[in-house]
Amino acid sequence: MVLATLPGIGDRLMKRLDDHFGGRDEVMQTLQSGDISRIAEVEGISVKRALQLARQIHGNDGAFLATKESERLHTQLIESLQSFASSSATSSRMQMLMPMHEIDQRRTRCLDMMNFAKADNQAYERLQQVFKQLGHPRKPNQRYERVVVSRDEQPEWSSFVRVLQPSPSEKWNDYTVFKTVTWIGNDGPDEVPPGWLVLPANAEKEIMVPEYTIDWFKNNKKPLSCLIEILQWKQEWKGTLHPVLEQIFTSTEGLDELSALVSMLGDAGDIESMEHVRDGLWKESKELEETLNKRIAEGMETASLDLSGSDMLAALADAATFQRKLAQATENVIDEALQEGRKAMAEYLQVTGINCPHDLYSSSWPVKIKRSTLDQIDAELERRINDSRSEHLVQSSRKLAALKPKCEIALRTLIEHDMWYSISRWALHHQAELPELVSHGVWFEDGRHLFIEGIAQPVSYGLGDVAPNGDRQPIALLTGANSGGKTTLLELVAHITLLAHMGLPVPAKNAFVGRIESLHVLAKSGGTQSAGALETTLVELAQVVCNDTPKLILADELEAITEPGAGARIIAGMLRAAQQQTKTTMVLVTHLAPAILEAYGGKGLRVDGIEANGLDEHLELIVDRTPKRNCLARSTPELIVRRLVERSNGSAKEVFTDILSLF
Repeated sequence: MVLATLPGIGDRLMKRLDDHFGGRDEVMQTLQSGDISRIAEVEGISVKRALQLARQIHGNDGAFLATKESERLHTQLIESLQSFASSSATSSRMQMLMPMHEIDQRRTRCLDMMNFAKADNQAYERLQQVFKQLGHPRKPNQRYERVVVSRDEQPEWSSFVRVLQPSPSEKWNDYTVFKTVTWIGNDGPDEVPPGWLVLPANAEKEIMVPEYTIDWFKNNKKPLSCLIEILQWKQEWKGTLHPVLEQIFTSTEGLDELSALVSMLGDAGDIESMEHVRDGLWKESKELEETLNKRIAEGMETASLDLSGSDMLAALADAATFQRKLAQATENVIDEALQEGRKAMAEYLQVTGINCPHDLYSSSWPVKIKRSTLDQIDAELERRINDSRSEHLVQSSRKLAALKPKCEIALRTLIEHDMWYSISRWALHHQAELPELVSHGVWFEDGRHLFIEGIAQPVSYGLGDVAPNGDRQPIALLTGANSGGKTTLLELVAHITLLAHMGLPVPAKNAFVGRIESLHVLAKSGGTQSAGALETTLVELAQVVCNDTPKLILADELEAITEPGAGARIIAGMLRAAQQQTKTTMVLVTHLAPAILEAYGGKGLRVDGIEANGLDEHLELIVDRTPKRNCLARSTPELIVRRLVERSNGSAKEVFTDILSLF
């Protein structure tokens, strides 16, 4: 699908998407991955809009969910599936599970994963722990000091570095004012300046800004650990591989070096050693001066100066002679100390590869280390650190750059695997099975509503061509007890239909679902509508029932749109119109079945009933939730009143007792 053809995607929004993601390919990959949160980071795109765009990319226009209630039930199912997701990335990806026409691949993926659980439960359970580390890879969100200089545009880097385009007259040396530069092109310097990176015009994008590539791997250590664990698992595996596990292992091909490279991300030993030496150079020098002066002073305490009488007379006559004698007496002590000082400084600088300068001292007593010499050492350390850091960045980024696209593909693939793994866990938990897809109707055996507290009573029900003999009418009225499960059954039919068209298992022992193009769920109305609202509702209903496309209509107490008498006649008219559409299947919950049948005026309209058979010891309705075919069931308000009689006291009990006597 071409992104620009989607509704609401104009040139301005397209540019914002391109600028944010650094190119059209990245935009499409993000939308296809279902990374909704990342899409919503773009200015002007809400989470809702991001979800809409991603779903459209997946080929869904939203036409299947024809009503707000249909959308609500779909959202309800998605949230149920998401509760079994191993990671937030998988949960986000599940939002792409919309009803669609081509679902064979989905059904296959789901069935394969469910079979895997049965074939190798130990490996199946281990996957859950592995997949918990999964996540969409995240880009670094910082800017770097590096300047990219290229005669071609490099829009993908504009968010992370300064990108400059030299004029035809400019040369590489015009950009030496910048410390950290990536020069792209064949007209760069022969001798690369410190901090520079010179690349050919066709260089891979990932190595142009090595800091970015390094940070990408640092930022994504958690999801990358999932890849590493799968690689280790693959190495450890012995015996026959289940096809599903083989597919998962295959997704990490070409990443054998990932573990070693990731473990070395923080390993810049030589650089760190030189930085440590440089940081401590002045402190080390000060301490060395103090040590040497102390050593000389202690040595002088044991030194002696032997002077004869003539020597003393000569010294009085000639001070220079005395100085020579004194120097001779102390020379050995000072020289030994200064030599030890040079040795100590040489050992301190050894890890840097810098030799100790001969002119280390500016004074032999008291010992003073020459500040200009220290400045020279410091400058050389800075140069070597910068060179080493640049070399380390380039070497590391070159190795990692080759793996980055493979890692991105592997993570997207594994998130897809995890989605089907999580769906299989959901299906096994709810004892759901893949339905058989047929041409018309819906029928299920022992269907269970997913959102009923406690243990839901299994229900078998169906209509249309796929239903058992005698139940094949495409339209049915559903009658029966208040709180007996009519609305619940309607929702269950919707759930099974939605899941089937999403290519997923349904909560039933067996199920057959006819292919439709739209699901119309009409929720129970809150009361009689105004004239204008009523007219709008009737127009919409007429358009639905008269449409000849395959569809399922599930309406709950449609008569509430107006007063009961008029409601029965309106419904009868709508049913007549629906009967003319052979591709329409419809269930209508109503308390007005007799009036509707009378207004309908014809035969063959199916009426099913859910009957209450009294109250149990807890004063709860005793109800068979599976409707009886061709049965006009009572709404049993007297049972509700009887329960109120038993649960009330005082004057209220008297009122309810009197009402009960009227039945």
